[in-house]
This record gives sequence, structure tokens and C-alpha cells, in this order.
Amino acid sequence: MSLQQQSISSDEIIQERIQKLGPWFHNLRLRGVQTAPEHFLGDYPQIKFANFRDAIPGDLTGKTVLDIGCNAGFYSLEMKRRGAERVLGIDTDERYLRQARFAAEVEDAEVEFLQMPVWDIASLGEKFDLVIFMGVLYHLRHPLLALDLIHEHVARDMFLFQSMQRGSREIVEAEEDYDFNVKAPFDEPGYPKMHFVEHRYSHDQTNWWIPNRACVEAMLRSSGFTIESQPEDEVYMCRWKPVAVPADGPHCVYPPKGAAQ
Repeated sequence: MSLQQQSISSDEIIQERIQKLGPWFHNLRLRGVQTAPEHFLGDYPQIKFANFRDAIPGDLTGKTVLDIGCNAGFYSLEMKRRGAERVLGIDTDERYLRQARFAAEVEDAEVEFLQMPVWDIASLGEKFDLVIFMGVLYHLRHPLLALDLIHEHVARDMFLFQSMQRGSREIVEAEEDYDFNVKAPFDEPGYPKMHFVEHRYSHDQTNWWIPNRACVEAMLRSSGFTIESQPEDEVYMCRWKPVAVPADGPHCVYPPKGAAQ
């Protein structure tokens, strides 16, 4: 039975379901009812999205979108509002996916949500006009592999990326090569660095790697993404471009295209 067919008021139903599905990390507004009004980051992710919303085309008519690490579906729903023909959100957390499916039901939005890790995206067997990869990289033990897989298997054009960053905001332009005995560049604050978290960061045991700005931008370029704009400190709008398979070979980096993982 749909929400519209329930005998009690919609606001009551929505509030009850929100509580049952909580806690929420995305503060959505479902017919005016907020899912996480006391969020420690404020009106998140709306407060962050306001800084880069114009970097994404306002009209996505006919476009396909993949939202990796979709959580409760804030970005998936926003892309559907912009007219995207197909929107697929994936996440590993079934609780988040239940929230996302409920939000899509309330919004009457045709968005698909699947439980899937980034490592399995080759099994989708399709490429998307826009891939969203927000707030996921630093939760992965193998972050560069994730970017390689996205480039190889699901990205076709636009790539919206965000990662938490720590360390220097400076960028040192790296040379093409260094002599084995040259050690100075590694001590430069602006040299690409990825900080490894052995235990926890911000009380979260899934925070594994935290890059500095230079590292983020170098990893994007290395994986085959051209940075088109940086509308917010940690957010990048990129474009896909061809890139050579890394020297360690395609089979140890890329699963067979379209193969189930």
C-alpha cells in the first residue's frame, strides 16, 4: 500500500518511518519532515551541496547517473529532480539503502538502489554519463584501485568527486622523474601524500586513508580524470579521458569487464 493510500495523515506516517529507519546521516526533507534535524554538521548534505550545485548541469534529461556510496540517496534524488533518465545508487550498508528506498517512495522518484561495493561495479556492465563518488575514498583500504575501477568500468564522461583532506593545501609540481638519491621532495608539505589511519580517526574505524590536496589531484589525474573545476575545497568536477593501463598489468588491477565479482 502506497503512502497516499494510508488511512492516517502522511506526516504521521513519514515521521514514524523516519524514526524506525534511523539514525540518518543525510538530513532529507520528506514532504517537509527532516530526517536528521540535529545533525552534527548542520543541514547536511544540503549545506555542502549549496557550494557546488551549479557545477553539475541543471538539466540532465536523457542522462544516466551512478551514485557510489549513495547513503540515504540525497544526491541520487537531486539528480532525478534534474531530469536524469536513469539513476542508480549503490551502497554497502543495507540500512542506508532502506532509507534511500523510503525517501524515493515519498518523493515518488524512480531511482534504483542496490547493495554493492565499489569493487563489484564491473558486474553492472554499463557506463554512466555522470558518476558521483562523494565521501567514499577515505573509507577504502585500496583507494587508487577504486578510482581505476570507476574509470575502466562505469565512467563515460562526468565524474563528481569528493574526499576528506588533511595536511597541506599547497601543491608542489612534481618532476617527471627523480634520482634514487634525491629525498628532499618527499619532505615538501605540498608533495602528494596519503596519511594512513591504522586505528581510528574521528571515532570511525573505517577511515583508512586521508590524502592532502596534492595527492587527491594527482590520484585523479593518474586514474584518467581531468579536473574541470573545483567548486568547493574538497569537491572536484572531472571529465573522463583515455588512460594507459598501469605497468603492473590489467589483470591485477581491473577485473574482466562485466564479470561478476
